[in-house]
Amino acid sequence: MDGLEADWGDQVQVVRINIHDETAEGLKTRLDFEFSPTFILFDGAGNEVWRERGSLDPDAVKQEVSAFQ
Repeated sequence: MDGLEADWGDQVQVVRINIHDETAEGLKTRLDFEFSPTFILFDGAGNEVWRERGSLDPDAVKQEVSAFQ
């Protein structure tokens, strides 16, 4: 994720949430987190358009993000 974030610069906003922190409990439920790590891509309107659990394939993420640029 660090590499992708560096590549995108300010074109894409990356938000990291520690779902094991008690302050994230409501968000964990709302976003249906069941496994860590979970990566979720939202479009500009806040709709979930992609989700991956476990390891991250940077090429798959780039492909998904490019559909919105």
